[in-house]
Amino acid sequence: MNKGQRKQLEEARDKLDDARAGLEQLRDEEQEKFENLPEGFQQSERGEKMESDATTLEEAAQYVNEAVEALDNAIASIDSIE
Repeated sequence: MNKGQRKQLEEARDKLDDARAGLEQLRDEEQEKFENLPEGFQQSERGEKMESDATTLEEAAQYVNEAVEALDNAIASIDSIE
């Protein structure tokens, strides 16, 4: 792999890392909204949906983080060859 391709991998990793951070921010906001609900509302359909949405955002962030780690490994592999 040449330097241009390595640069493309780094840019893709950076974009994914930004996306992960955005997902985590949204997850935190949704979780905070849920936690600020009175307990009775947390058990409501809307509260359960908010909690589910936060969980879904967490899972998405984890998947993106796995992709970031895979790109980091690919970049490190390229570095060890050069």
